[in-house]
Amino acid sequence: MAATIITMEDLREFKMELLDGIKELLNNQTGHTSKRWLKSPEVRELLGISPGTLQNLRINGTLPYTKVGGIVYYDQEEIMEVMEKNRIHNKF
Repeated sequence: MAATIITMEDLREFKMELLDGIKELLNNQTGHTSKRWLKSPEVRELLGISPGTLQNLRINGTLPYTKVGGIVYYDQEEIMEVMEKNRIHNKF
């Protein structure tokens, strides 16, 4: 079995290929979740809530929404703003 010599340049090239692969995976992952307008089922899954709870959040004005042709859409940025605004900081 012959020995293979690996140079520093080989290691740098491998590192760059590895980093490019990781960046591509991260871009694909975030690209999937960065959809601006979400439908009700997507919001329920994102927040882990029932249809009734989502309806209550709409009715009481907690979550802003847009209705087009009978379909309710939510802006993902606004959902995140509501989550941050209602964040509770416990101090022990």
